[in-house]
Amino acid sequence: MVSRTRLKGILTGIALYAIAAGMIAYFGVNAYTGRYGLNARLELDQEIIALTSELARLKQERAVGEQRVSLLRSGGIDPDMLDERARYQLNFAHPRDVVRPINAQ
Repeated sequence: MVSRTRLKGILTGIALYAIAAGMIAYFGVNAYTGRYGLNARLELDQEIIALTSELARLKQERAVGEQRVSLLRSGGIDPDMLDERARYQLNFAHPRDVVRPINAQ
């Protein structure tokens, strides 16, 4: 009788330690590889760098577009810009222009 109680106490202790070790291992692995873990943080940092460079490129592209639009404002129309837009919209080429057709594939 005494040996069963003692064995039961030992097995209960071992089971509790095993459950605690399992939980620590589970949370430890998730802290490293989980959605918000250390690896995810590195991936997020790389994505932030990529998106920052894309934002800089888009800002530059927008500035170029705004500069082109400012040339077409009614207060001071740039003759070259007006000529370029008219030719593009009317599909017109001057006889002295060099035209290279691009084959769409």
